Amino acid sequence: MEYDALVLAGGGSTRFGGADKAMLVLDGVTLLDRVLTATADATSTVVVGPVRTTCRPVDWTVEDPPSGGPVAGIAAGLAHGTAPVVVVLSCDLPWLERDDIAHLVNGLGDHDGHGLRDTGGREQHLAAAYRRTALAEAIKQVGDPRDKPVRRTLAGLDMSWSAPTRAGRDVDTWSDLDD
Repeated sequence: MEYDALVLAGGGSTRFGGADKAMLVLDGVTLLDRVLTATADATSTVVVGPVRTTCRPVDWTVEDPPSGGPVAGIAAGLAHGTAPVVVVLSCDLPWLERDDIAHLVNGLGDHDGHGLRDTGGREQHLAAAYRRTALAEAIKQVGDPRDKPVRRTLAGLDMSWSAPTRAGRDVDTWSDLDD
């Protein structure tokens, strides 16, 4: 099934002391490039955030308003691509691989979305495949997307979730990089 990738990479990385989390290097590869490698089969890829050097060509956009949070980033990213499925990912998923993306897309079934759970069982809305129409409607319903919580915005979607997996483990602090 065709999908577009929407990668959120515009956060302030405050828990990293303001370091650009997307450009943090783990085993010789930036966190952003790890996600872009996992989504290499996407029909189109848009990264929401400042333009950076990446391992492959992508489209770039920024949320409106700037620094408006992940829901505003999703809204901006949805203006790119036309595939019926959109895989929404934060840039801080260093253990995500192509097989995980295939699992997300193929796991949709009749649901609005299918997402990964992290190793602790937490549902990761920013590591999920969504039907474009359902995601767009949820974003539209929120009105102004600035600083809206992702979980509340997407709460009305019919979601299914993976078993806990390392691929769904995001990196919010330096200690999260430890295996």
